[in-house]
Amino acid sequence: MRILFVFGLPALAIVAVFAMIASRSEPPKKEQLDLDPIVDVIELQTMTANFEVSSQGTVLPRTETVLSSVVSGTITSLSPKFVAGGVFEANEVLMRIDPTNFAMAVEQAEALLNQRQIEYDGASKLRSQGYRAESEYASAAAALASSKADLVRARHDLERTFIRPPYDGMVRAKEADLGQYVSQGTRLGVVFSTEFAEIRLPLTDRDLAFVDLPTATEVAASGGAKGPAVTLSAIQKGARTEWAATIVRTEGVVDEASRVTHAVARVDDPYSLHGEGPVLPVGTFVAATIDGASAANVIRIPRVYVRGSDELVFVERDNKLAIRKVDIIRSDSDYVYVSNGASPGERIVATALEAPVNGMSVRVSGAETVISGASD
Repeated sequence: MRILFVFGLPALAIVAVFAMIASRSEPPKKEQLDLDPIVDVIELQTMTANFEVSSQGTVLPRTETVLSSVVSGTITSLSPKFVAGGVFEANEVLMRIDPTNFAMAVEQAEALLNQRQIEYDGASKLRSQGYRAESEYASAAAALASSKADLVRARHDLERTFIRPPYDGMVRAKEADLGQYVSQGTRLGVVFSTEFAEIRLPLTDRDLAFVDLPTATEVAASGGAKGPAVTLSAIQKGARTEWAATIVRTEGVVDEASRVTHAVARVDDPYSLHGEGPVLPVGTFVAATIDGASAANVIRIPRVYVRGSDELVFVERDNKLAIRKVDIIRSDSDYVYVSNGASPGERIVATALEAPVNGMSVRVSGAETVISGASD
């Protein structure tokens, strides 16, 4: 019994273990999960893009004049328009310098001219009769010519006592007043023309590729060629205001410090003196949007989908990623415009991925966006 117990008990335990293993049921199998990331994609399409070039500048008068006294005297009268901001018409008298001495000079020159004319007529008559020498006749002729010049000069000085700009304009600064004695060269004030204003717009070399600016030949032939249209904008009285302008020329040189070229835009009647519309005061800082060139068969892509400066993440037909560089011909705050490196119908990733690599498998969600190929 002891032997049976010693050898039988282990054998019985082994049989029980095998019986338990044989009777155990299979553990439930877990469903294998697909861990490839899900991404949204955008299908690319070509379009014709109408580019715009942005710039900015300050409104300046096209013609500005520093009024100076050509003659000496006391200011005897002032126009009520001769104040800062005063508006005047062409050849309107803004100031008068005492004309007394100059009027007397005209009378003296006229009297002397009459005397010289009589002397010349007498010398001419005697010369024809043979009683005067040729030298005496020549002297009388010279005296007559000199007196005529003196009369022209006296009348011109009298005319200069009137201060009247030759254009419609506005007074920027008044620097002389009634009763003040002025001498030749004394500054009287500053005025500028209100016919039109100009804005210098800096353009980079990259901008120049998309703007059709007037050439120097065109400007020389017409004095100001008609170039691209420009929309100017600024905040006035808390609201955004716009004005229409036109590029009329470039300054023809590259700025050595900033390496930009300045195009000049012109605004007609900035103070709306001869029409209706918002006033554009001289000195206003404006933003400018210039109509640029068109480009066909380009692909517009939201800037947010661009990696670095020029990379896009493509989803191939087998749903694997391919990272490629593309040629960006133009960009703005919202979009980039691609000419090479991408084709219509291709898909790019529109979902942020932490570390995309070439060949990485992804799953495309049901939401697929097509970038419109309509003209911008």
